[in-house]
Amino acid sequence: MSSFREFCVLSCSVKKTLPQKTQKNASTKRSNPGFQTSFTNMKIHEYQGKTLLKEYGVPVPRGIVARTADEAEAAAKELGTDVVVVKAQIHAGGRGKGGGVKLAKSPAEAKEIASQMLGMKLVTHQTGPEGREVKTLLIEEGLPIDKEFYLGITLDRITGRNVFMASSAGGMDIEKVAEETPELILKETIDPSVGLRPFQARKLAFGLGLPGELVNQAAKFMLALYDAYEKMDASLVEINPFLLTKDGRLIALDAKVNFDDNAMFRHKNYAELRDLNEEEPLEIEASKYDLNYIKLDGNIGCMVNGAGLAMATMDIIKLAGGEPANFLDVGGGASQERVEQAFKILLADDNVKAVLINIFGGIVRCDMVANGVVAAAKNLGVSIPIVARLEGTNVEEGRRVLRDSGINILTAEGMNDAAEKVVSAANAEF
Repeated sequence: MSSFREFCVLSCSVKKTLPQKTQKNASTKRSNPGFQTSFTNMKIHEYQGKTLLKEYGVPVPRGIVARTADEAEAAAKELGTDVVVVKAQIHAGGRGKGGGVKLAKSPAEAKEIASQMLGMKLVTHQTGPEGREVKTLLIEEGLPIDKEFYLGITLDRITGRNVFMASSAGGMDIEKVAEETPELILKETIDPSVGLRPFQARKLAFGLGLPGELVNQAAKFMLALYDAYEKMDASLVEINPFLLTKDGRLIALDAKVNFDDNAMFRHKNYAELRDLNEEEPLEIEASKYDLNYIKLDGNIGCMVNGAGLAMATMDIIKLAGGEPANFLDVGGGASQERVEQAFKILLADDNVKAVLINIFGGIVRCDMVANGVVAAAKNLGVSIPIVARLEGTNVEEGRRVLRDSGINILTAEGMNDAAEKVVSAANAEF
């Protein structure tokens, strides 16, 4: 299952910098001082999303979670259908193409498939080459498939309003559909004062080409889905495929639900849905200090204050021929301790061969950042090259701190100079 929201992100400058699996996260990453555990656009598994959607009246298939082969066999027996679907539960789309979704025609076959699937490294276009280990399965009833559609709800940043999307090209990579046949994606912009209206839902249902007798059923499905989206404070709800069965039922055959981390203080019970096994260890560590960090695949570590400056920094590194190793925004009001922790997390990535510190001191002071960097560098015994570009509040004092630290830190005049120096230093390390 893939995300239309990820496709939308491709139109901005992030496309030049971030791999597909992190495009959406980096664009939505925000600190959350109001909630003790800072989530980053928190994702949950398919089976968890379906459980929540069912509570809001969204029809979903019968399914049972299994974490062992024996549990998978027992689940298939309990479901009692001629065919069951064994589905790997990881936070990534494209599971079917990677071998993470298979049909079983008997409980014994379900057990055999589960034994092969559990513990495997499932590689999809969203996991990267390292893949994800499968630890949980969803055993689900097989359904008679007639037609597959797509439904999705997310925030349209251009209009500043939620948008409900539907497409007759369900079960496919929706990014590819949007790129090659955008006319197949229908959209209804939602007025936040009234929510999704029944006439909008019916308009989408007719647009999908559903038989007339199913339009009201589809509209009811969509209204329930939007109600869930709103009440859960979701940042994304995606049903791909939205299934029409041969016996005339409309069901969420798959479900992807992401939460808005800024609203988690209203849903503290959702914290138990978080699966740390699906998150980068360094990102988990960063969340403890309310740092906005995403690990990438390059070799140049970046420490920047402000998300916009962080994105621009990664772009200019790419322009200079380098590859950023992370997105790291320490925030506009970072303390010295927070800067020190950020630097430690950045350097914990073994791929980092050089570091670029790019600070514009508005609220945050350059001397405070410099003291944090120096303290961390000394404590960790840093030996890799560091390039610093400081501008703004207390910049001269910040530069003096770096200059007198005894650490080999290259200073830069402007972003172009900083990018060229850090790329040259990283290449010299090989």
